[in-house]
Amino acid sequence: MHDPAAPLDLLLLPTWLVPVEPAGVVLQEHALGIRDGRIALIAPRAEALRHACNEVRELPGMLLAPGLINAHGHAAMTLFRGLADDLPLMTWLEQHIWPAEARWVDEAFVRDGTELAIAEQLKGGITCFSDMYFYPEVASELVHKNGIRAQICIPVLDFPTPGARDAAEALRKGVALFDDLKHHPRIKVAFGPHAPYSVSDDKLENVRMLADQLDANIHMHVQETAFEVQQALDQNGERPLARLARLGLLGPRFQAVHMTQVNDDDLALLVESNSSVIHCPESNLKLASGFCPVERLWQAGVNVAVGTDGAASNNDLDLLGETRTAALLAKAVAASATALDAHRALRMATLNGARALGIDDCTGSLEIGKFADLAAFDLSGLAQQPIYDPVSQLIYASGRDCVKHVWVGGKQLLDQGRLTRLDEERLGAKAREWGAKIAAPRHN
Repeated sequence: MHDPAAPLDLLLLPTWLVPVEPAGVVLQEHALGIRDGRIALIAPRAEALRHACNEVRELPGMLLAPGLINAHGHAAMTLFRGLADDLPLMTWLEQHIWPAEARWVDEAFVRDGTELAIAEQLKGGITCFSDMYFYPEVASELVHKNGIRAQICIPVLDFPTPGARDAAEALRKGVALFDDLKHHPRIKVAFGPHAPYSVSDDKLENVRMLADQLDANIHMHVQETAFEVQQALDQNGERPLARLARLGLLGPRFQAVHMTQVNDDDLALLVESNSSVIHCPESNLKLASGFCPVERLWQAGVNVAVGTDGAASNNDLDLLGETRTAALLAKAVAASATALDAHRALRMATLNGARALGIDDCTGSLEIGKFADLAAFDLSGLAQQPIYDPVSQLIYASGRDCVKHVWVGGKQLLDQGRLTRLDEERLGAKAREWGAKIAAPRHN
């Protein structure tokens, strides 16, 4: 064990400290101390300053909170941002996104797109993200190199995909990646069968068997649209979630992404199985997919996290903005102004995300012993004044431009709004190069 008398590596002195657990607490005149990458001290300011410490940083006007957790996205799709806007989901997928992926997605695309996504997310206060995309081994290299935390999902579909001739090859490579990274402090490898309509029963049974053997998560788009549910009922007389339950996929390691269509039977299955739901309100709004009944799920005891989805359907990776949308939309959907209040919205974007990804024992809240995954939000701007409840001002009156500092495992990855490990100019130039190439007319 660490020597509790050893000096702290860093002592942070924010105006407000919001631990998220216990719920609803806002600490003023408090400090947070970091030692060996973990939270070693949370104490009143005067007491904390008596501890030996290698570095002390004042964070005036700032709210220190757990880093945000983007529980669903497709990182490399930043390079398709704005490519096919204002279209319904299946038209968007079948006529635009899948053909573009077939033409453009290779290791270089995934490398440049994922790095751009990591940079955008860190600048927005995100310390951990879930990624479901092709060439997952490339994405994991970039997560390792750039210091962020992630769940990397192995994509599984019925048809050949970039990087895998078939589902069997995707799973084989996925298991190898899982073995390579099983002791990595910041990366968890999960299985990502795309959706019930794109993965057959035999492949889902393989996924379930492997996930059980490896104690791995399963991350899947489920009941994203009314069309998907109706099509499943027409074809096999069963709702997609009921089929997944019958195949044994649901459980505490299952992450159901979207779930805009929820009836009483679906709700009962989610509650009984202790599955998590990952809510992506802006993608659902933009694609007119429907509304996830967040308050109803929450009140029933379902763990609901929040994700941005990919930049091709959102079009940003702004989890703070996403959380505000989630809070506002929850009220409209529940027809209740008390639905998903600001404190619960912040919990959804932090601790609930960690719980969905199975890492709530080590991140997602500010508690002694957890990794120092932190974001400092500057609430000193005119648009946030006056401050009655800093968490309300964060959720309802702040944009991601107020993110000033980010630490992951005690390492500072954003300092005064500047990335410490990534070259923004290089990333921007690379993205523009890809844009010019993808937009150019094709000559046969």
